[in-house]
Amino acid sequence: MSKQTIRDLDLKGKRCLVRVDFNVPLDDNDGVMVITDDTRIKETLPTLKYLIEKGAKLILCSHLGRPKGQRDPKQSLKPVAIKLSEILGKSVAFADDCVGEAAKEQALALGEGDVLLLENVRFHAGEEKNDTELAKQMAELAEVYVNDAFGSAHRAHSSTAGVAAFLPAVSGLLMEKELAYMHDELEAPERPFVVILGGAKVSDKIKVIDRLLDKADTILIGGGMAYTFKLALGEKIGKSLCEPDKVDTAKAALEKAKAKGVKFLLPIDNFIVEELNFKNKTVSPGKYTSVGEGIPDGWEGVDIGPETIALFSAEVASAKTLVWNGPMGVFEIKDCAKGTFAIADTIAKNQSCKSIIGGGDSVKAVKKAGVADKVTFISTGGGASLELLEGKELPGVVALLDK
Repeated sequence: MSKQTIRDLDLKGKRCLVRVDFNVPLDDNDGVMVITDDTRIKETLPTLKYLIEKGAKLILCSHLGRPKGQRDPKQSLKPVAIKLSEILGKSVAFADDCVGEAAKEQALALGEGDVLLLENVRFHAGEEKNDTELAKQMAELAEVYVNDAFGSAHRAHSSTAGVAAFLPAVSGLLMEKELAYMHDELEAPERPFVVILGGAKVSDKIKVIDRLLDKADTILIGGGMAYTFKLALGEKIGKSLCEPDKVDTAKAALEKAKAKGVKFLLPIDNFIVEELNFKNKTVSPGKYTSVGEGIPDGWEGVDIGPETIALFSAEVASAKTLVWNGPMGVFEIKDCAKGTFAIADTIAKNQSCKSIIGGGDSVKAVKKAGVADKVTFISTGGGASLELLEGKELPGVVALLDK
């Protein structure tokens, strides 16, 4: 996608309103909110450091949690300002609101390379409604708008799309990288192009499946969604997770794959359990089905089996471009995680492949498997990456200036 980036403008001395994704997990530690994972803050560092080096004046804005248009001290971005100061090694000022006279005064007082973080944009009800007046007030703080929040780019909100109507709008370096991998690389992928899709529901991924059937050489299906496809083929699935109302949709996808000559592979064996206890993270009892065997009544499929791991791994090992979105089983429970981690390991071993991890649970899986540094790219946006894979236009990207 040829959108202008911060590299295309002279930003020296310019006040830049930078939309970042600082929606970090917080824990309440005796009334003090503590950041438990600062990954999202660190992902924005290339953009922030570039702007600081170029002498821009940085005004950062983000949402945090779902305060529903009300001020909530537990969802304040103040702890993020403190953490960002530590990470950047320089003072980060904090504004008590994202609009208003006080915020404007602080913005106008910034020197070159200074950083100001505004309070949670979702403390205003207008943010999620893409309120024009709120967007205009935010725009009044700055001279340039930079969107580096790919994870929120699929939402048409005041701070992600609305502001761009009032200021020259360009992408940050993280947004540029996301679009390069999640869009550009997949327009003409090096082949074989292998797609791995997992997760619970066919309904969540059917648009992705439909679009990627036009592009992929091989699609591997795992997770709960595999059992809807199994049902469509008339196989026994016991009490496995399934969407009976999506059987026709699954059949249509299988027919399209056949017509297009796309290899569409489903699990050939499964790890099945009688009882799955999410709370205690236990299963009782568990066993593997043999190849081609259906799942008996009263049993539930919760992971792919060893023969499926071998089948899928052979495809992954030969891939030149690969996208993975969704786990192969209930990987949060150790007994049901073998399939997901085996696939993560195989992806990591194929170093001649461009491997793209498409957000959400797949990111947790590669991190938990300890191979995050061995894949080519990990997306920061679950919902945004899915919509991009579906072929949708993202409001936060559409709003940016074309090259």
